[in-house]
Amino acid sequence: MTPAAPPPPVISIVGRSRSGKTTLIEKLIPELVRRGYRIGTIKHTHHEVRSDREGKDSARHRAAGAHTVVLASEGEIALFRNAAAPRLEPLLRYFDDVDLVITEGYKREARPKIEVLRRAVGESELLCANDPLLVAVAADGPVAAPVPVFSLDDAAGLAGFIVERFLGSRAADRTPPEDTAR
Repeated sequence: MTPAAPPPPVISIVGRSRSGKTTLIEKLIPELVRRGYRIGTIKHTHHEVRSDREGKDSARHRAAGAHTVVLASEGEIALFRNAAAPRLEPLLRYFDDVDLVITEGYKREARPKIEVLRRAVGESELLCANDPLLVAVAADGPVAAPVPVFSLDDAAGLAGFIVERFLGSRAADRTPPEDTAR
């Protein structure tokens, strides 16, 4: 019997609203995928999540009282599940086949954090300056921080930091995905 693989590391990208968290994640994912890693993401939101449209079978299942509904097609699976609170830990069981989970938000969770700071929108102080789990900052200018600071435009440098600090040789046994853009 093969031992279970260790759970993937989790890194939370945190920052104020409209600081550029999503944009940074959009830049990091292809950098990490190009290096051969499988990436999962979790977005924390304060809004209601509704992807199944009213009148569709999945919405009707939920309206009828189903606790969990899965939509499955040839290339995708979507899961809808009633949950009391959007805690991170219970969600991680769905990511056993990835090398790294990147969350957007979850700044109060006890996970390593990379904070996004944009002076161009009036931000001047780090939210997580005193958080011992702050591991890096991505900013649009100089920042005094007790951790490495990367430019918001340096996704390759930040990806390299993530690989060195959290992934090591986790994907060394896989080859990078083929370039299908030819």
